[in-house]
Amino acid sequence: MTPIIKRLGHVDYAPTFQAMQDFTATRTSATPDEIWIVEHPPVYTLGQAGKPEHILHDVGIPIVKIDRGGQVTYHGPGQVVLYLLLDLARLKLKVRELVTAIEQAVIDLLGQYGVTAERRDGAPGVYVGDAKIAALGLRIRNGCSYHGVSLNVDMDLSPFAAINPCGYAGLKVIQTKDLNIPLTAHEAGEQLSQYLRQQLDKQHG
Repeated sequence: MTPIIKRLGHVDYAPTFQAMQDFTATRTSATPDEIWIVEHPPVYTLGQAGKPEHILHDVGIPIVKIDRGGQVTYHGPGQVVLYLLLDLARLKLKVRELVTAIEQAVIDLLGQYGVTAERRDGAPGVYVGDAKIAALGLRIRNGCSYHGVSLNVDMDLSPFAAINPCGYAGLKVIQTKDLNIPLTAHEAGEQLSQYLRQQLDKQHG
């Protein structure tokens, strides 16, 4: 069963987080999987084990504590976020396999534009050289996933300088615009959702 793609546009973070939790809490074995494509106004999200000291400066951007894995990251306009609301048990997918599928979808998208990207052991996400272009965080509840992946497309990267991205001091961040990939956040979201579907079909198949 291919996930339904929902394009939610520009939406505030907190109600979207609540909607993911509600969707996951009320879904049944018959509920179709969904992928939500969104952009958020500026917000820092701090994962379950997130250490406040990774937020280096108060630059006036709200901080939301959430229940995904990982440390602190930044979401803002010009970054596309895909939330994966999947029944892993039904897909017969292990969490590790889902993480690999998400990373591979980003790698395939960038590869289409001649950009070589890679994953790193023990540091989920996708990197171009020594700079991070996509961040990943998931929560699994009752065998179902929520949260997902953010891809930096055409945004103001300066808020990343006020944090240790994903808990790594001095971690460089990059975006597709810097790599001469001519995509808007909307277009990147559309393409990434298709690569994700392919990866999920492959894993499931």
